[in-house]
Amino acid sequence: MDSEKEIHLLKRALERQKKARIQAEKILEDKSKELFDTALHLKQANNKLENLLTETTSQLDGGFVNIIDPYVVMDLNFNVVNMNKSARDFLGYDNTKETISLPKLVHKDFIQYTIESFQRLLEIGTLKNYRAKIILKDGSYKWIQINTSVIYDKNLKPIGAQGIIRDISQETEIKELLNEQKKQLDIIVENSPLGIVLTVDDKIIKSNTAFTNLLGYENAVLEEIKLSNISEPEDVAATEKQVAEMTAGLLDNFSTVKKYFKKDGSIILAKTNVSVVKNDKGEVEYQVSVIEDITKERKAEEQIKAEKDKYSGIIANMNLGLIEITIDDEIQMVNQCFCSMSGFTKEELIGKNAVDVLKLQNNKAVEEKTRKRLEGISDSYEIKISNKNGEIRDWLVSGAPRYNVEGKVVGSIGIHLDITDQKKLEEQKEQLLKELKISNDGLQEYAHIVSHDLKSPLRSISALATWTYEDYKDVLDEAGVQNLTLMQEKVAFMDKLIHGILEYSTAGSSQMSTAKVDLNTIITDIKDSIYIPEHVTVVVPEKLPSLNADSTKIHQLFQNIIGNAVVHIEKKEGVVKVLCTDQKEHWQFCIEDNGVGIPEKFHKKIFEIFQSIGDNERSTGIGLSIVKKIVDRYQGKVWIESELGEGTKFFFTLKKNIN
Repeated sequence: MDSEKEIHLLKRALERQKKARIQAEKILEDKSKELFDTALHLKQANNKLENLLTETTSQLDGGFVNIIDPYVVMDLNFNVVNMNKSARDFLGYDNTKETISLPKLVHKDFIQYTIESFQRLLEIGTLKNYRAKIILKDGSYKWIQINTSVIYDKNLKPIGAQGIIRDISQETEIKELLNEQKKQLDIIVENSPLGIVLTVDDKIIKSNTAFTNLLGYENAVLEEIKLSNISEPEDVAATEKQVAEMTAGLLDNFSTVKKYFKKDGSIILAKTNVSVVKNDKGEVEYQVSVIEDITKERKAEEQIKAEKDKYSGIIANMNLGLIEITIDDEIQMVNQCFCSMSGFTKEELIGKNAVDVLKLQNNKAVEEKTRKRLEGISDSYEIKISNKNGEIRDWLVSGAPRYNVEGKVVGSIGIHLDITDQKKLEEQKEQLLKELKISNDGLQEYAHIVSHDLKSPLRSISALATWTYEDYKDVLDEAGVQNLTLMQEKVAFMDKLIHGILEYSTAGSSQMSTAKVDLNTIITDIKDSIYIPEHVTVVVPEKLPSLNADSTKIHQLFQNIIGNAVVHIEKKEGVVKVLCTDQKEHWQFCIEDNGVGIPEKFHKKIFEIFQSIGDNERSTGIGLSIVKKIVDRYQGKVWIESELGEGTKFFFTLKKNIN
């Protein structure tokens, strides 16, 4: 029973197994058919894709050949296998006629860069923005940019590369030019003597060396602060208004004066030119400030203004009349003194013709002076004018040309002095001089007459004394003879005194002749003509010069001094030396003796008339006063150096050239 049951179960399991196998075979058959259909469909699709790819590649080749930019197809050795007309025109080569190796066209400076770029192309499959300089067939150079990619076959194996060439020579040249200009601009900015500062919202972005040197700060410090922290406008309100207008876009630049605070605490004054730099949208990117130190200029301007104010005050208040006129004699400026001199007010003079208003007495002379001003000549002259009250006045005018900034004569400046009173005084002086000359001539004539008239009775007295002595010498006692001798001496002294007075009166007034005078001869003549004691010697150690002078006056000058010296020597051996020194415009003489000397209190007194030292009756006290008169006429000086008992040195100078 149990076995039948097991057999039944096995039959049923076998039946299910058969049904399952049949079902699996059917499923397998269906799947196989599906796979076959799919493979067939894929094969058909693949053929279509290959045809489509070939057709598309052909179309692309035709499109690239006809594009405007140069297009090149190359093999993996970068030899050109195809190129369009643009490429042939650009490179100058034709791949149908010659073999073209692209690396050989590259400039030597770019060989290594090109090798590395082509390796990257093969590794990655594309190469963008390759830039280099190449040599064309005609030998010229071009800058190019290439975008290229690898070409693969249907098995995705690389078989070549294709690329588009773009000529960027002009772009490169412009870029290089801009770079060069930027370098030049940087050099100019850095070496500019003016401070230059770039700011954004008042913050310092960059500054040049001149600015850092100007304030003493380092760049690193300046870039951490604002420009307003180290500067302050001189006119705050005006500058704030300009800044506001610039911020609002109403103003692109402005100029102002600012105070800048240096690192050491000092302050400078600088002219500041501020400009904005905008982007393409017209927005302000930053501000540029150009700073010029005007501290010294401002001080100079203030000094000039102070000097101008000072001289304006001097001109306005000076006692000389000042006038400025044009070439056409139109009055442009007068000072108060000129108004007082002429009697006219400024309103009555400014804009008027000077010749007409002042009523000049000699217009032709003034016209000649005006012509000289045009030639740039300055001079002084006298004119007669009629003032507002009709009075004729004498003016001394010093005129000079007046120039404009181009150096052209535009008029003249005249300084006037009223010399009417001086002219009257000169006329009076001339009249007095004439009268004085007449008086002097009369006095000289009178002196000669008096001299003659006085000497006549003296000669008579001398003769009577001589006759008395001759007639009565036998009866006269010693006292009588002594009195007659004394009378003769007094008469001789009186004669000498009269002669001295006559010489003194003519020493300073008589005419002097001019001739070549040899002083050596003069001294010799003096030695022969005056009394020289036996113990005294007159010597000339060095040869004396010759003078252009009046021989008589020079003889008188030296004789009076030498004669005075030889009679005042008491030593056993007396010496009088005549010395000379050249002092350019003058000769300086010294007559030195070893006599008794002169006390200091008499050093000036002895040159006064009738002044003598001691009780020497031979001295009239006139000789040295005559010396002083003659020295004065030769524009010289006379003085002595002496001590009692030490001798005397007489010094005097004579001008070499005198009319």
